[in-house]
Parts: sequence; structure tokens; C-alpha cells
Amino acid sequence: MSLAYLQELTVALEKQLFWLDYSYQQLKATSNTENLSIEQFNQFENLCSRYARTIDFLVRKYFRCLDDVEFENQGTLIDVVNNAHKRGLFLEIEVIRQIKDIRNEIVHEYLDDALQSVFSDVLKTTPDLLAIGRNSLRYSERYIQV
Repeated sequence: MSLAYLQELTVALEKQLFWLDYSYQQLKATSNTENLSIEQFNQFENLCSRYARTIDFLVRKYFRCLDDVEFENQGTLIDVVNNAHKRGLFLEIEVIRQIKDIRNEIVHEYLDDALQSVFSDVLKTTPDLLAIGRNSLRYSERYIQV
């Protein structure tokens, strides 16, 4: 991997964060995540999909690329997350664990009713995920010519 790859991933992360925030803005005022209209349910499914893709992209691609750029050992996902924490990309490791747990619930739920149970958790933690993504972009500026 290289700085050019980090630049490519940065462009992709910016787009992902834009669309995640777009979906979040449509729903953040929703107080009741039960008895949703068809349109609201569709919007929540979009948000959940973007949420899951964003955390996967951050951990599996972006954080790993930062490790490579900084000559860190390519270890387990736990190592990758710990390195990101040491960089100050998020303050509490528990927050990213919670986001990853919610992501796992999203990708393993196939029935509408089961998926609906994670909607409120996604709404609560999307601002944290957006902040981690934005912190990652700011951090990578030291390596990328903007």
C-alpha cells in the first residue's frame, strides 16, 4: 500500500461519510422507531446499510492503510483498532466496540422485525461513527496533499 492508495481511500471515505450523514439527517428527528411508514423503514434500511459499510471500510481498509503508511505490523483487527485508538481517532475503545456490535446485528438480521430492533441504536451511534470518520480524515491530512 502507498500514499496514493491512502489518497484513493480518503476520497472514498469522504463519499461514504457524506451519504451516511445524508441518511442520518433524514432520520435524526425520529423519536419512535416502531410503527414506521414504508418510506421511513426504507430510509432506516438505507441508514443501516451505510452505517455497516462505513465501519467496515474504516476498520478493514482505512485503519489498515494508516498502519501500513506508518509501518505498523499488520495484525488482527483488534490490533488495527488499538492502533487507531492510539492515534486518537476515537476517545473510547468501547464506542467502536459498540458500533461494531451494531454492525454485526445489522448484517446478520434478515427479517424486517429483527432489523427494526437496531434502528434506535444506529440513530444513537451514527454521530460517533461520523466523528471517527472525520477524525480519520483529519489525521490522514499529514500524509496527503490536499
